[in-house]
Amino acid sequence: MNYNILLNKNVFVTGASGGIGQQIAASYAKRGCNLFLTGQDLKRLSHVAEGMRQYGTEVHHLNANLADKRHIDELILEAKGRLNNIDIIVNCAGIFHTKPLEQTSVQDISECFDVNVIAPFLLTKGFVDDMIERRWGRIVNIGSSSSYNGFANTSAYCASKHALLGFTRSMSSELKHKNVRTFCVSPGSVKTKMGKQVQNQDFQTFIDPEEVAEYIVFATSFDSEMISDEIVMKRVSLQ
Repeated sequence: MNYNILLNKNVFVTGASGGIGQQIAASYAKRGCNLFLTGQDLKRLSHVAEGMRQYGTEVHHLNANLADKRHIDELILEAKGRLNNIDIIVNCAGIFHTKPLEQTSVQDISECFDVNVIAPFLLTKGFVDDMIERRWGRIVNIGSSSSYNGFANTSAYCASKHALLGFTRSMSSELKHKNVRTFCVSPGSVKTKMGKQVQNQDFQTFIDPEEVAEYIVFATSFDSEMISDEIVMKRVSLQ
């Protein structure tokens, strides 16, 4: 493990206006990475981007509607225009519906798949050719305990996170021999705004988003023979 390998790498983070995404951006910025940040809340995103500039690296931001495929194309072009290439993608943005099946609409599941699966797919396609050409890249997909389990009242979300895990596994097998490494990082419930939607659990036992971010940076800094392509993060206590 060598954090110096991350110096001056260009990192693209979706969901950067949220709890985990913001912490991931900060953790990479502290290691000298340049950032391109996206999020739906432009006011919050601007505030996050301004905070990242204290680390002295290049920071760009643009609000994003990841359910709109045309907007994703614009994001890819803008990021390449600002930073020339992207070395690390962190697909952190997500939609979390908590509804019983009979109240879950086709639109609900379409929204979950558009943001949680299709957007990471399109962003990976948009940036991976440059990674392959340079023989260095990291693709981080933020999964969930719902990538491996099914929970009541979250059928659309669980289905999308299972799909994201499958996509990550395929990309890991396809790209690892080109030194483009793909990770699915699946934390349990995290102390974020989204985490507060989780029902019948003690929020105080949830995982600290800063710890999630630090673990991601740690995992992506290895560059020899070892790789942890699936990372599952559990809580010490579920009470």
